[in-house]
Amino acid sequence: MLPGTEDKKHLILTGDRPTGPLHLGHYVGSLRNRVKFQNQYEQYIMLADAQALTDNMENPAKVHDNVMEVALDYLAVGIDPVKSTILIQSQIPELTELTFYYLNLVTVARLERNPTIKQEITLRNFERDIPAGFLTYPVSQAADISAFKASLVPVGEDQIPMIEQTNEIVRRFNRLANKDILVECQALVPEIGRLPGVDGKAKMSKSLGNVINLNFSPAEIKAAVRNVYTDPLHLRVADPGHLEGNVAFMYLDAFDEDKAGLQEMKDHYVRGGLGDSIVKARLEGILQDLLKPIRERREEFAKDRGQVLQILKEGTRKAREIAAQTTDEVRAAIGLKHF
Repeated sequence: MLPGTEDKKHLILTGDRPTGPLHLGHYVGSLRNRVKFQNQYEQYIMLADAQALTDNMENPAKVHDNVMEVALDYLAVGIDPVKSTILIQSQIPELTELTFYYLNLVTVARLERNPTIKQEITLRNFERDIPAGFLTYPVSQAADISAFKASLVPVGEDQIPMIEQTNEIVRRFNRLANKDILVECQALVPEIGRLPGVDGKAKMSKSLGNVINLNFSPAEIKAAVRNVYTDPLHLRVADPGHLEGNVAFMYLDAFDEDKAGLQEMKDHYVRGGLGDSIVKARLEGILQDLLKPIRERREEFAKDRGQVLQILKEGTRKAREIAAQTTDEVRAAIGLKHF
């Protein structure tokens, strides 16, 4: 639940690792909420390129190139740089400085116990060959959040341990400083946290190739919907169908605004007599209508990448001023202001 409405006193920090174009999972989990939040809160949106290098250091061009691509996705979905500050993480060295200080406030054992980090280590098959930068990501995130004194951080449920660890660091620092310099934050969990991949896997993921990107062409959308996982037991049209685990209906739940019509389709599917092709045709029509204006706006912004770069430069400049002020307060609190 959102704490309050139309409350500009709250500051939101959110963002993405620029490792590839954004997809429908990002749209449901964060992007469409950011468009709404920018009218309710002060909002900072970070292109976390430095953090993306923790598992892409051998291919930095992948991260560099996707900063612009993700920025284009932001603008295309309706994020307004007048209302939301878009910034590039690597261009704010104060964030790295804060991370360095905060590393002294957390143990390796505590980092290894973080459920989010444990899960990501398993997914990437790091075993014990964990890049130190990746292991210390919760500390870097704490630096990002606390630098802007963000009080609200939109995350999925799987990221809640990261917010808890941020607040542990904030509390420990404030105790050492003997005053409240840093601000604790609260997780904002969206109603629809994440979409499964088109193949039925638990997560829509660029690395798994089971995504529908926001910049997909009409033909790519059609092909992706054709491959959407439904009910493997629904072999004939007359057979009763199952909704559980049926990705087509999960997507319809997320995007179909005609809830009454959708419920009628679900009832028909469950009792039998409705083919998967009809369900997918409804889904494709909805996704084509959703993504067409996003794609067209993206193409317009892409015609002037210099303007987009200027938006990023100005947002980063504004963000750095805030981060520098917080870092100055932190230095003073731990006795590192010598002149």
